[in-house]
Amino acid sequence: MPLSRFDEYLTHQTSETFDHVATSDRNFYDRYYFNMHSSSDELFVIMGMGQYPNLGVTDAFITVSIGTEQHTVRASRELGVDRMDTSVGPIGVEIIEGLRRLRVTVEPNEWGIDADLVFVGTVDALEEPRTFTRKYGRVEQDVTRYAQVGTWEGHLNVAGRHFDVTPDRWKGVRDRSWGVRPVGEREHPGIKIRQGTDGHGYRHDWLPMQFDDHMLKVQIDADADGDRHVEESMRVWNTELGRPIDHLGRPEVDSTYIPGTRELAGATVTVPVPGADTIVVTATPLRTLYLAAGSGYIPDGTWGHGYYQGALKVEGVHHDLSDPEVRRQFAILNETLSRFELSTGEVGYGMHENMLIGIYRPTGFDTPQTTAP
Repeated sequence: MPLSRFDEYLTHQTSETFDHVATSDRNFYDRYYFNMHSSSDELFVIMGMGQYPNLGVTDAFITVSIGTEQHTVRASRELGVDRMDTSVGPIGVEIIEGLRRLRVTVEPNEWGIDADLVFVGTVDALEEPRTFTRKYGRVEQDVTRYAQVGTWEGHLNVAGRHFDVTPDRWKGVRDRSWGVRPVGEREHPGIKIRQGTDGHGYRHDWLPMQFDDHMLKVQIDADADGDRHVEESMRVWNTELGRPIDHLGRPEVDSTYIPGTRELAGATVTVPVPGADTIVVTATPLRTLYLAAGSGYIPDGTWGHGYYQGALKVEGVHHDLSDPEVRRQFAILNETLSRFELSTGEVGYGMHENMLIGIYRPTGFDTPQTTAP
């Protein structure tokens, strides 16, 4: 059990050194996620980094949707014992002030994406409801996550263009999550092969909506029958206002889809407010970034989160998504940059992360192949 820099801190949770986690589950992970936009449809940037201690791997990526293209640089290396080393190839994450300020860097590389960006949270980090699911007797997910909206400052170069990033209009959300969820090379499915015949389905809506003075946060995860196993609706005021978090009522997300697809055409979000008028939000999609196109969130046969790629591997991938048929193959886990308008007139921006796979009976997706009429 080699020592590392983290072992110097008074933060141990088990009798192991910090390079070992409390569970031997191969699917344990620890991850950063960030996104960034210019409060417009100009481009959408997503960055991520994960460690997989029981797989011996750490990996990272930056992917940018701009024009009709998506550009990605991704990197993977052996994790080693120093979990404080949050760099993978050209990509690095630095904690400047815990739960408030983080820096993301991408060194210049042959694929033409580089960046030096600082995120500053405008609200306190919000701990989400714990996600726990068990299927066929095995824990599939046991995850803790927190989310935070904020502003960005620095610079970004991509696709031959330079962007000066300033906090007046460059905003986004980050999350931190850790625990157990399927990562790494696929195991033999065993009894899980039944999922193809037992009516499996999953709908996921994750909406951190950023307005001038608050974050409105809605999440719903539901099975094929619409039964929810995660539900959240909170209003988190900007830290400087000193206001407590508002715990809101049962949220609803009514989505419409582009005909012949399962891609969002729009959505209406309604959230009851105890003792006050219901919040109604109209969500208008501006641009979708497809996490299945190179990021590793959805394995593509050669790259996926936690996949062992050797001592170090760095590569770039490019997708031309101008053809709807090409987009269709990547439209699985979709990060849809959206404009959010409250019924009271306020306008904000953010993301509607959405996934609809398999069967979802409440809206007529009665087979895994059903698409919107």
